[in-house]
Order: sequence, then C-alpha cells, then structure tokens
Amino acid sequence: MFTRRWTVVLAVLVSLTVVFAANAQTYAERLGWGALDRVVIFHVDDVGMCHGANMGAIEAMTDGVATSASVMFPCSWVSGLAVELESHPGLDVGIHLTLTSEWLRYRWGPLAGKNQVPNLVDPHGCLWPTVEEVITHANAIDVEKEVRAQIERCLAVGITPTHLDSHMGTLFATSDFRQVFLDVGVELGIPILAPGGHLQHVLVENGHLADAAIELSQQAWDAGLPAIDDLCTGLSSSDPAVTKANVINFLDTMLPGITEVILHCTRPSGNFPNISASGASRLADTLAMIDPDVRQFIEDEGIILTTWRELKERRDAVTKAQSMSTLTVPEVVSAPAEK
Repeated sequence: MFTRRWTVVLAVLVSLTVVFAANAQTYAERLGWGALDRVVIFHVDDVGMCHGANMGAIEAMTDGVATSASVMFPCSWVSGLAVELESHPGLDVGIHLTLTSEWLRYRWGPLAGKNQVPNLVDPHGCLWPTVEEVITHANAIDVEKEVRAQIERCLAVGITPTHLDSHMGTLFATSDFRQVFLDVGVELGIPILAPGGHLQHVLVENGHLADAAIELSQQAWDAGLPAIDDLCTGLSSSDPAVTKANVINFLDTMLPGITEVILHCTRPSGNFPNISASGASRLADTLAMIDPDVRQFIEDEGIILTTWRELKERRDAVTKAQSMSTLTVPEVVSAPAEK
C-alpha cells in the first residue's frame, strides 16, 4: 500500500512538471537558448577535500564532459588544487561553501576561527558533522562570517570563483541561512546555486525543498544573477556501468532548460578508505565523465554543455539588453520649412 501510494504521488508530480514545462519559460530561454534546448552543467563537488578529489575533478573537466567544479576551502588540499589550476586557468571553479565536517577520521574546522564562530563548532573544535546539528546550534551571524572567510580564502589562493553552492545543502536548510547565501552572492555579484524552474528531479529527490528553491531562484534572478531549472544528484553508483547508464538515461529523459548534475569525481588513492567508504562511486563518477559513449550521446542528441561562467555572462547580457530597451529616445523636433 505504501509503495503504491508513493508511486501515485510521484506520477502526479511528474505530470505537474510536464504541464509546467509546457507553459512556462525556462531559465534557459531567459538566458537566450531555445525553448526546447536541453542545457547541462556536469558539476564536480568536494574538490580540495583530498589529492584524489583534485585529480578526479581536473581529469573529468579536461578529458571528459564535466564543465564545472566547486572547492571545499576548509579542507587540506586546497593549496594543491591552486597549484594544479595554474596549468588550467580556464576551468570553471566555484566555492563549495562548507559548514559541516562529516567524516569520522578526517575532519576540518572553520576558516573564520572557532572563537569567531563558536556556534559552528563541535566539542572537538571542528564543524558539526550533520546539517541538523548546524541548524540546532548555529545562527545566521556565524554562518555569514564563515561564508565570507571561505570566499576570502578562495581569493587569497588566486582563484576567482564563478559561483557559490553548499556542501550537504546546509545553506538551503533554513530561511535565515538561505538569506545569507543570497545576500552574499548578490553583494559580490557571484552566482549562487538556485534551481527553481520545472524541478523535474528536485521534486523526486528533494521535493520538500521545492517551494524554497523556487523562491530563492526568483530572488536571485530579480537581483541580476542567473538561475537554473533543475538539480540532479542521484546518478552515482559504485558500479561504473550503472553510473554510465544512469547518466545516459538522465540525458535521454531530461526536460528542456538548464539542469546541473552533481557528481563527486575522484581518483581515490590507497588512503581514501580512511576518509570515506564512497571511493568506488566517486571513481565511477570519474569514469562516466570521461567515457566516450557519454560524450557521443551528448553530441548525437544536441545537448548543450555550459558553465556557471557562461550563465553569468548571459545574465549580464540580458540585464544590459533590458537596460538599453528602457532608454527613451529624445523626440526630434523638425526645423520649420523655408518659405
């Protein structure tokens, strides 16, 4: 009975999504693409966490179809990434704003300093392990201090961030946190991850966040930042063949609009099991991104790959065009005709 009930619910959600997509303008259209264009950001999370994460991300973007990545600046391999990026200056790299430290044996603290953000740290002096603990203990003041400290660290190592997103979704967890996320992005002119279009995958994966996501995306757009239509997080598997099939199926069934797909491309070293048991799925993500069949499917289907840098450039162009269209042309008064 439970399974049948939720099957019906999901069917209704998908139906509503299709109706919405058929009648509403996508963010892709607002940014200059066609009504039927399927635009994808294959995005690599958790860069900077370890050397293997850095190597996997760079490989996925330079040899594969991944187009963007974001960095966990409280983690210990950020300097190593900065060195690697000197050889790849054009890569689309943002900040994976990190307010949790979830692994048991490998942890990190706030860049602002625990005395500056006391509500963000656990008894060990590290960031709290779970989003729920951050919600329970932290406040928007501490969150904003840490967010700004991580942006400062990004700039200090020579990286100009193309976007901001949120590790474990912590900044989406409360209205106060979302407001910090939005306000900082708008103030600095840095795009934030704000899905709020048809939400084909969000409705299934994180349906309870849909209303907040739509509101956030509209606020970001109204403030001059780009927004996207959907966010997909559920393609990874420990089996490379399954991950590859999931990626191709996603591409085959996605609705028009801009969708970001989150992956965790990594080349795990022998020490990675001491960090996490997710090494197999992270390697599978890497292999899917560099798989020639995935690239060929993208080309055959006419799917458009994009970056956060391009989204910002397109949004700026829209703003400029709107500004030009509102300029009034002074009335030309003709000189009187000679008699």
